[in-house]
Amino acid sequence: MAKLLYQGHGSFRLMPDTGGIIYIDPFAGEGYDLPADLILVTHNHPDHNRTDLMPHADGCRIIQSSDAIGKNGYNTFDIMGMYIEAVQAYNRNHDIRQCVGYIIDVDGKTLYFAGDTSKTEQMSELAERNIDYAFLPTDGYYNMDIPEAIECAEIIGAKHTVPVHISPGKLFDRERAERFITPSALIMEPGEITVI
Repeated sequence: MAKLLYQGHGSFRLMPDTGGIIYIDPFAGEGYDLPADLILVTHNHPDHNRTDLMPHADGCRIIQSSDAIGKNGYNTFDIMGMYIEAVQAYNRNHDIRQCVGYIIDVDGKTLYFAGDTSKTEQMSELAERNIDYAFLPTDGYYNMDIPEAIECAEIIGAKHTVPVHISPGKLFDRERAERFITPSALIMEPGEITVI
């Protein structure tokens, strides 16, 4: 089974059972010591795209939102035994043409990293994907606030929904995280590793 390190803010390190290291939106926290085989960037704001934080393994691939959005829609990638699909991400602060979320199928699980977004048209379709873990921003300043994130969680219907990107300028905010009340809610703290 894969292991997922929540580094804080919107940053993650994914360690599939089959090997390799994947970083998603590197910026915050610790845990950048392992060489990256793949780096996924949802958009190019400076709190999501610090691809220089970690060493790069030989052949490391970096997928930016510009790689994920094609002329005919959103792109998919088969990399390291994973299926990765780019999906919509947008709001008043994030241009739909420059931002994405990622759905990753890994080790028999489906993970949805929403990136910076509010509710999207595509979220209703995600309910059909049987998502195991969804990671939704909840800061209410750059992205949707907690009530809208709860609404999105109920639309998506993931088994576990983790509030992230919780408070501007903070690695984590426990008080706000605990306000994310929905049946699928799962709070992860920075430095915590979850076996998925």
